[in-house]
Parts: sequence; structure tokens; C-alpha cells
Amino acid sequence: MPLTSSQARAVIATAEAKASAIGVPVIIAVLDAGTHLKAFARMDGAVLGSIDIAMKKARTAALFQASSEAVWEYCKPGAPAPGLELTNGGLAPFGGGIPLKTVDGECLGAVGVSGGAVAQDMEIAQAAAAAFTTDSVHA
Repeated sequence: MPLTSSQARAVIATAEAKASAIGVPVIIAVLDAGTHLKAFARMDGAVLGSIDIAMKKARTAALFQASSEAVWEYCKPGAPAPGLELTNGGLAPFGGGIPLKTVDGECLGAVGVSGGAVAQDMEIAQAAAAAFTTDSVHA
């Protein structure tokens, strides 16, 4: 089952609502399982440099089917794959990217959020991913 445009828009809307509620303008990227852009939003006031970071966080989460911060455990100094973040055109192995999975665990893509502190990006991405899970149950 592919990620639908409706699901991607719901993820964006939820992320924007959460970001607005905590007062942080962010960039939100939703990628499909093939890491192609499905939906994108740049909130007013979001830092332009965050565009690439949000896309890379989502790519990291989609490629490894894990949260972007979990990938750090494999590429940090002394880990099994130091330098992993330099592969695949560059990864972003820190918080703010979350895979979008069905209730059966199938990864349909990922959301990446950037523009706030890492903890804020994670909070927004988690809210967006939770909305996707709810939406895919009814899809």
C-alpha cells in the first residue's frame, strides 16, 4: 500500500498545528518509501537552512525504517558503522525524522521536521507520525 496524498497532507497539517501550538516555525517534509517527496511545508518564519535538514531527517528515517536519532547509535565514533551519516547522499542522524508505518509495521515513508531545537523537532514529528498511524487505521 503506497503513502497517499491525503495521508501526507494529514501529517503536514498535524505537524503544523503542533508547531504553532508550541510557537516554533518549522519545515516539514513527508517522503514516500522510495524517499521521494510526497508533501512539504515551510511555515512562515522557518529558517531556510532547515529545508535540507528536514528532507535528510525524513530520508534517514525512511531508508533505515527507524527514527533518525536511532541511526546515530550506528554511526557515532566507536559504533559499528562510524561515518554511516556520510552515505546515501548524506544522512541526518539526530532527532526529528520518524518513519510512517501502518499498524502492520509496513513503512510507507517518513516525516522530517527541522527548525526548532532537536527536542522540539522530535515533539512535532512524533505528533505528526501519531496522526498518520491513526489515519492509516481508517484508510
